[in-house]
Amino acid sequence: MVENKNLTDKQWEGTTFGTSFMHRGLIRMLQAVDIRFFYAIAYIFVVPPCFLRPGFKHAYRFLHERLGYSKWRSFLMTIKNHCLFAQAVLDKFAMYGGKRFDVELEGYDNYLKLADMPEGFVQLSSHIGNYEIAGYTLVADKKPFNALVYDGEKKEVMNNRQKLFMGANIHMIAMKSDMSHLFEINRALADGETVSIPADRIWGSHKYVSQTFLGKEAHLPLGPFQVVAIRGVEALAVHVVKKSTKSYKIFVTPLHYDKNASRAEQIKELSGNYIKELERIIRLYPTQWYNYFDFWAQ
Repeated sequence: MVENKNLTDKQWEGTTFGTSFMHRGLIRMLQAVDIRFFYAIAYIFVVPPCFLRPGFKHAYRFLHERLGYSKWRSFLMTIKNHCLFAQAVLDKFAMYGGKRFDVELEGYDNYLKLADMPEGFVQLSSHIGNYEIAGYTLVADKKPFNALVYDGEKKEVMNNRQKLFMGANIHMIAMKSDMSHLFEINRALADGETVSIPADRIWGSHKYVSQTFLGKEAHLPLGPFQVVAIRGVEALAVHVVKKSTKSYKIFVTPLHYDKNASRAEQIKELSGNYIKELERIIRLYPTQWYNYFDFWAQ
């Protein structure tokens, strides 16, 4: 079902904490000090205050009610979730400072197949693990890569991303409330380029598609699936999870759909296949989905 609803409370408005001065200082320190030291600092001073925030409750309820873990195990896993999120943020700043992680790829041939084709295609991501790792791993020399990013992010973070992606044929498209980013997306796909879009957060438009997710109806943003269906392009689900202090794993999965079906049926099939893959990855790595609002709120 495709509907229009006021979902203002569920829009993603996350930005990276701190000032530009703090970000530059952190990058310099990460270049000189073992990152595990900063992990420990985050566990002590950053994670505990999160216990009092609504996001902690939502993460706990997801683990307890949707995945069925016991109350005590859900509580411990929620703490681990916040610790891993702190690691993901620190890893990004370490990347901005030049650090590279070992990356294992599963389904990489799915990416290479589409990268070698003249037509453009769409990568649908989610807030699992550390998706920016894909930015310097899934790179095609012949096909420009366009990543849709939150326009409200701190300027220093955006500048660091630009430096990280410099020379990797990657362009950032900022999501704007006036939806003008849709013109850039359409231009990129028409020119045979790759476009990466997060598909597990509603932002800007209030249009959504309903799917059963972990046993309960949930809303996904209509836009990402509509872009794929309107252009008739291929789509991949790409998820990046942390395996150890020094390594990550990328899962690349094709999202098939019947291009001869009606537009509504195409969107329903695409979003259904996406949610199945999202659920599969979440069950494998339940503490790495960084969702801190009630995803199932109606």
